[in-house]
Amino acid sequence: MNSKTTLFGIDSLLDLVKAAVVAALYIVMTMVLAPFSYGPIQFRLSEGLNNLAPFNKRYVVAITLGCFISNMTSPNGPIDMLIGTFETFIALLTINLVTKHISSVPAKLVLSVLIGTFFMFIIAFELAFIGSGAFWPTFWASYASLAISEFGSMALGAIVIYFINLSIDLTK
Repeated sequence: MNSKTTLFGIDSLLDLVKAAVVAALYIVMTMVLAPFSYGPIQFRLSEGLNNLAPFNKRYVVAITLGCFISNMTSPNGPIDMLIGTFETFIALLTINLVTKHISSVPAKLVLSVLIGTFFMFIIAFELAFIGSGAFWPTFWASYASLAISEFGSMALGAIVIYFINLSIDLTK
């Protein structure tokens, strides 16, 4: 059975293992680079894995789970587990749905980077809400910083995933 036909894209042990490996990779990348992975100025290199979402919806679930577990150690606490994970899920689901009928891998990856960068406004909202400064200046400063870092990590991830996809069919 094609894993693209089920709700979460996971219908076999192999699909589950692939999702678990991606979730674990996200967690390890975030934890190893923890000083750079949280806050208004961050470079979460693991966000490059978001570029897997156009290939198979199992990666939406895997990366969302990896994000949730990674955010358990966030200095922002439970709000980051809730809002940060929500942002990841919404962004990945949007990426998966928007790129579903696009056959060009470079086009899928460009859209993935742009959509992922756009949705960082949710994290900026979270940081402005919990911050001690004025809301709108904090929001816009955070959004600018987060969008730049998200664009960088996702662009780098897109390049890596493009070359991985040349050797491994990520849709399967």
